[in-house]
Amino acid sequence: MPPVDVIEDASGITLFADLPGVSRDRLQLQIEAGTLTIDAELDLGLPSGLQSSHTEVGLGRFHRMFTLSPELDTGKVSAELAHGVLKLTIPKAEHAKPRRISVRAA
Repeated sequence: MPPVDVIEDASGITLFADLPGVSRDRLQLQIEAGTLTIDAELDLGLPSGLQSSHTEVGLGRFHRMFTLSPELDTGKVSAELAHGVLKLTIPKAEHAKPRRISVRAA
């Protein structure tokens, strides 16, 4: 389970997940029925010709699930993976964003 920080502001949420050693091709993100799933595999293979005498970090698996608010626009999710950190940005749906109401003088 990777550690995750979730930051919410008026425009939506930003999720940061620590995924050290995970490459983009071993990362799967899915949103289905209001649930975000993060699946990732860590594979720190040895260079060819070397053999490990002791291994504490080898093949790791990350899995997290989050229930998303219906106020989020899951059709506009963006994701970036850089330096072992996954950044997911999910904006609020238009109907959920704060809006200013103008007042007319009577």
